[in-house]
Amino acid sequence: MKVIVFACLLAVVVSARPGDKYTDRYDNVDLNEILNNRRLLVPYVKCLLGQGKCTPDGKELKSHIKEALENGCAKCTESQRVATRQVIGHLINKESAYWNQLVTKYDSQRKYVAKYESELRAVRA
Repeated sequence: MKVIVFACLLAVVVSARPGDKYTDRYDNVDLNEILNNRRLLVPYVKCLLGQGKCTPDGKELKSHIKEALENGCAKCTESQRVATRQVIGHLINKESAYWNQLVTKYDSQRKYVAKYESELRAVRA
């Protein structure tokens, strides 16, 4: 009986290993403050484009952005999925020049972003 309980516990621990999700360390960043203030937003965009310095949270985002696009944000927390849609919607609708530069850098063949564009184009972030 103890072996079965241990095996079940081990299965739960292994299935919930930290590598399954991106860190949630930055999930409490105030996105509205950043998105509504170009002085804060532009440095993040420049970081992602490789045109400027990155904050620690910018570096974290930059290190996962391509993979998250490719796998539909499979390793994102629910909070990160919501935030991703908010940011993409804002960029598509209010910062199209930056959105186009980011698409060129991270999805030049437009394999992944078409879905986001069709879903979020009318959304006002």
